[in-house]
Amino acid sequence: MTPVLLRSVRPLLPGCDALGEPVDVLLSGQRVVAVGPGLDPGWAEIVECDGRALLPGLWDHHVHMAQWSLARRRLDLSGARSAADCAALVADRIAADPPAPGEVLIGFGFRDALWPDEAHRSLLDAVSVSAAGDVPVVLVSGDLHQGWLNGAAAARFGHRGHPTGRIRESEFFAITVALQDVPAEVLDGFVAEAVRAASARGVVGIVDFEAPWSLPDWRRRIDAGVTGLRVEASVWPDRLEEMIATGLRSGDVVEGSGGLLTAGPLKVITDGSLNTRTAYCYDPYPAPPGVVLDHPCGLLVVPPGELRPLLARAHGAGLTAALHAIGDHANTLVLDAFAGTGARGRIEHAQLLTDDDVPRFADLGLIASVQPEHALDDRDVADRLWAGRTGRAFAFASLHRAGARLALGSDAPVAPLDPWIALAAAVHRSADDRERWHPEQEIGRATALGASFGVVPGSAAAVTEGARADLVLTDLDPASCDPAALRAMPVAGTLVGGRWTHRTGI
Repeated sequence: MTPVLLRSVRPLLPGCDALGEPVDVLLSGQRVVAVGPGLDPGWAEIVECDGRALLPGLWDHHVHMAQWSLARRRLDLSGARSAADCAALVADRIAADPPAPGEVLIGFGFRDALWPDEAHRSLLDAVSVSAAGDVPVVLVSGDLHQGWLNGAAAARFGHRGHPTGRIRESEFFAITVALQDVPAEVLDGFVAEAVRAASARGVVGIVDFEAPWSLPDWRRRIDAGVTGLRVEASVWPDRLEEMIATGLRSGDVVEGSGGLLTAGPLKVITDGSLNTRTAYCYDPYPAPPGVVLDHPCGLLVVPPGELRPLLARAHGAGLTAALHAIGDHANTLVLDAFAGTGARGRIEHAQLLTDDDVPRFADLGLIASVQPEHALDDRDVADRLWAGRTGRAFAFASLHRAGARLALGSDAPVAPLDPWIALAAAVHRSADDRERWHPEQEIGRATALGASFGVVPGSAAAVTEGARADLVLTDLDPASCDPAALRAMPVAGTLVGGRWTHRTGI
């Protein structure tokens, strides 16, 4: 690989709070080998950068890559403001582009917690008939924790005669996996396109939480030339023993992957989500008059009696853990499980916390893996369903002040795989013309940038000699530009190990 000299760049300084003066940066052997003014390029390729910002490449620390790749092609429901809106979108799609006989029409992105009407199977049944007969329809919620099915789809996926067509949590996760049952070469092509799109946003790595174990899929993709990202691949409980049998431990680089593939943590979902009203909380959710909720405080999917043995098994085999916990009660139980087993790792989401639990992240050495855009997507839902508690929801500043290490991500497809969106939401809690939502929980620009760099071995927090050459060049200064500009940051180039994965205008 030919060395590269980046001429006239302004590196992000250690501490992430400002850019330095213009210098040259020489890359060779996948490393930064020299930083300084007027460097001799030798036989390196010279790239004139005209004073652009240079910073370590960005990571998305929580992605479901196959689902994100597929969601980019599904019927977009994110703009629907009612169940009737969703049904109308389905009707329009069937009229304009009817699926082939037997093909499932899949929509993604509805959020129903504030809808004035009920998402019911009958609404979809009424609009899902084509000349070829009943079209199976599966609509996936924006939080991935529930599906809305018509009768034909319910019958196909083992829920014939379901009274509402609303399938939640573990039962729906099985349907989610079935919806990904496309030929490997087709899915890999979709993933390759998503990788290129991520590279164009300055992403050099992701932590992939695709179920049930994405490492074999990434090994195949990398062998086929999908080499635009570094990937830390998690494993779910039903494949845990298979991963343990490989001898891989969390953080191990997979042989033959060119350093791009790393064994990740055990992923466990312990509770549900806010929009689906299944996040496990101490306080009950508000219910409509006369309605008795099946799970008034949400749903505990994996109770402590099941979670602790899983953690102990993973910990004993050298694996860290990434535990999904959204409700405050779920977070308490997960923190207790980490404390009781000595396991190490991360809590994914940590959306609602008790004041007593905030300092426990740092005390236990746990990473708070958070998705700042969720705070903006869910602000209205939280105000309704977590009324009186939102001061301790998405409590990024509280966690940081207490000493917790933050890692920012998207949870794509729940939010777009774009780290600039996450950064902007972390530092400015509004994406529209409304007042910032709980601005006391915003974190500083330097903290947010630091939480967007890699957590795998070899990742660097500054552009220094000897650092791995995973880098991003931007047209604006990310340490000082306004939040709107940060959200839409123009990326001029991305390098992984000194190799261009995206380049435009330079």
